[in-house]
Amino acid sequence: MEKNERNIKMWSTIGPRATVGIVAYELAKKIENLMVLTCDVSTSAGLDRYRKSYPDKYLDLGIAEQNMIGVAAGLASENYNVITTTFAPFQTMRCCEQIKVNLGYMKQKVTMVGIASGLVLGTLGYTHCCIEDIGVLRSIPNLTIISPADSLETVKALEELMNYDHPAYLRITGSSNNPIVYKKDYDFKIGKSISIKEGKDITIFCTGSMVYQTLEASKLLEKESISVKVVNIHTIKPIDKEAILDSCKSKLVVTVEEHNIIGGLGSAVSEIISTVKNSPKQLFLGLKDTYSKGGNYNYLKVKFRLTPEMICEDIKKILFKKN
Repeated sequence: MEKNERNIKMWSTIGPRATVGIVAYELAKKIENLMVLTCDVSTSAGLDRYRKSYPDKYLDLGIAEQNMIGVAAGLASENYNVITTTFAPFQTMRCCEQIKVNLGYMKQKVTMVGIASGLVLGTLGYTHCCIEDIGVLRSIPNLTIISPADSLETVKALEELMNYDHPAYLRITGSSNNPIVYKKDYDFKIGKSISIKEGKDITIFCTGSMVYQTLEASKLLEKESISVKVVNIHTIKPIDKEAILDSCKSKLVVTVEEHNIIGGLGSAVSEIISTVKNSPKQLFLGLKDTYSKGGNYNYLKVKFRLTPEMICEDIKKILFKKN
């Protein structure tokens, strides 16, 4: 797919989850053995045009997510290139045993796309939010986890996964009118983080929707003469160990994620820096192991202190804390 300015703006407007359907439509033109499976989310995943154009490459399993993973694994064993998609909590939490056995243990190449992960469906309550998926799936061997920063990175990740030989989970966060992190095409490689901004005082690792929020927070910190390095960890597993070890030169390491701080990006980073003698202090920003009342996306980002202003405030509290 052409990654020009017009397409990047259009993908941003419709949001990453609808962009998934556009990518699938283009992939079907080139990949003869492509199969897309959904659980009653054709419209939500932007798959209506794909469904009508490629009915022989599409299966709607109804609201039967565990069955979808089993069917997907069976198709993968017959050399189909399979994408599954439904809302993130049902793609992951509801199907955990099937993912473990059919994908992790049996190593069947299936690309799972969990749409609307994180807090974006907060108006529907925590049955539809997904703040545990990284932590749960990270513990399953042989499974790759990718969380794109914006719609363009969603396109690049899904294209890359079609030529990837391992089962994978693509975690889609954010909403329509999604902020643009990458304004033009760039090199994307599974397992290799991207340093978006250089700095010397602190290193902030972020993923998914929090990449843009972190970049905005870094601008506020720079106004206070705090030099900030911002690293997009789009691949949470396998994680870029080299980039994390390099952060140990900083005064402070910060992780920002739209996920429980237990088991997610913060935990993955801490597992590495804890092996380094005299490693810097780490600040975990995300959901503090809690559920709350539901609400719209912007309200929940404020509640869990995931706005640029609040990220900036929390970092300054640690940097300027008196011993």
